[in-house]
Amino acid sequence: MCITAFAWQALSLHPFVLLLNRDEDLNRPTKPLGWWEGGEILGGRDEIGGGTWLACTKKGKVAFITNVLELHTLADAKSRGELPVRFLKCKQSPREYAEMVAEEAHEYNGFNLIVADLLSKSMIYITNRPKGESVRIQEVPPGIHVLTNGRLDSPWPKAERLALKFKKLLYRYDEGEIPVKDMVNKVMRDTKKADESKLPHICSLEWEFRLSSIFVKADSTSRYSYYCTRSTAAVTVSGKGEVNFYETYLEKEMWKEHIINYCIEKPKHV
Repeated sequence: MCITAFAWQALSLHPFVLLLNRDEDLNRPTKPLGWWEGGEILGGRDEIGGGTWLACTKKGKVAFITNVLELHTLADAKSRGELPVRFLKCKQSPREYAEMVAEEAHEYNGFNLIVADLLSKSMIYITNRPKGESVRIQEVPPGIHVLTNGRLDSPWPKAERLALKFKKLLYRYDEGEIPVKDMVNKVMRDTKKADESKLPHICSLEWEFRLSSIFVKADSTSRYSYYCTRSTAAVTVSGKGEVNFYETYLEKEMWKEHIINYCIEKPKHV
């Protein structure tokens, strides 16, 4: 499923800061954070569909995606994880890519996709839900945002809780380097569940309640015990184009971590 909080053009020293929890089946083969073949794309990778939930490039592109919570899905739908990858590989602007995706959005189950070009300071949000409505393409305004399994900035309990925690730490840390591990531990490890009356009531109550916390713990007593938060990522980009990508991930019941730093390559004419 995934939940992410991000600051876009909102801080004086860091034009982009993101925290993301990836919730997924523990049995789904996944490659942890690393440079992909060709050395241009950096992120984790789903080994079944070949896509990603969050990745970026040396040229300053970023893309991330969450599923939309819905009762009925298409069995033969295309993999949503390919949508971020295609953007990262193409030469289109975020808006041009969004308009292309809109033409084929019906071939995917519900998704929330954000694509951004850090150099041009353009970020676009695309969603193909609710069903029956036109695909929504929206320029993401500067500020702090939360994206979970409803629309961008939907007032779901865990989204509102994450926004408050994220804001509180962000403004404290924007004096210099942001300690990503500290933010992950203080913000993304929250296991408090929502009041059942405040759940969206789209799917079964048991399923929604299990997913109602920012961090979803593995629970052997639940029939959904295989589904939990498998990894947490933190990405910070400084005004100088310095990227810090941190990931902590669950592997064979052990939490491991990677940190990769690089500088965005600016066009030669800039």
